[in-house]
Amino acid sequence: MVYRGSTDALAAALTIALTATLLATARAADEAKYPSWKGQWNAIVAAGLEGRQFKFDPTKSRGLAQEAPLTSEYQKVLADSMAEQANGGLGNYPTARCLPGGMPRMMATQAQEYIITPETTYILLGGEDPLRRIYTDGRDWPKEIDPTYQGYSIGEWSQPDAQGRYTLLSVETRGFKGPRAYDSSGLPLAFDNQSVFKERFHLDKDNPNILHDEITVYDHALTRPWSVDKTFRRNPNPRPKWNEGSCVEGNNQVVIGKENYFFSADGNLMPTRKDQPPPDLKYFKPAQR
Repeated sequence: MVYRGSTDALAAALTIALTATLLATARAADEAKYPSWKGQWNAIVAAGLEGRQFKFDPTKSRGLAQEAPLTSEYQKVLADSMAEQANGGLGNYPTARCLPGGMPRMMATQAQEYIITPETTYILLGGEDPLRRIYTDGRDWPKEIDPTYQGYSIGEWSQPDAQGRYTLLSVETRGFKGPRAYDSSGLPLAFDNQSVFKERFHLDKDNPNILHDEITVYDHALTRPWSVDKTFRRNPNPRPKWNEGSCVEGNNQVVIGKENYFFSADGNLMPTRKDQPPPDLKYFKPAQR
């Protein structure tokens, strides 16, 4: 004899299993629309410009050689930054104080990894900016954005290929706080933090192992939008090495007030330029002689 309660329980279990199967099938079909950008992607820079120093335009050296279309006001900011650095200071380079690099500096990392879901594309970057989220769930811009160094990114997938897989990710990023700079020379973004970045991520049409990140900057420090094409090569090693970096570890720069000092190997505070005044010690008792 089969009891009604057992029959109802079996029907419910079958319904749940069928629903789960249909949802899994639908999700698999949805995910099949997205490209496979798996693996480690290493930054490509022009010959002779290799190294770990960050560059916005990877085809040119840092600082003045970037040929940024700066306004006269921000040309002076860059000149003053480089002059201060030549005299031992930090200049307009906040990352030397272990602040996050933010956009667009974070997209100049040596190695990247892309994790693509229908709702969000994650970019793993390492260092002081370990993770970037690009929302692709169709959301609108928030009425208020909590400012961050990396900003708030909304993206859209488009241009499906013959197999129905999307080939282009278009992204807009806004909502920043600072200070931020493009590179270690102190190449400046506007201090009002009203930057807007528009990006186009796609594989190279002739080589699927090269990824393009075409970035255009709209910023009040510029006389016109500034566009560069960052390219990355997929590492053929299926188990690549991922380096760990920490700005705090080994950083001997000490900023007190508006002055930058150096922490020596013997544990003492050192000046970074000639005739630099010592820090204000009003909260400390004078040393006993």
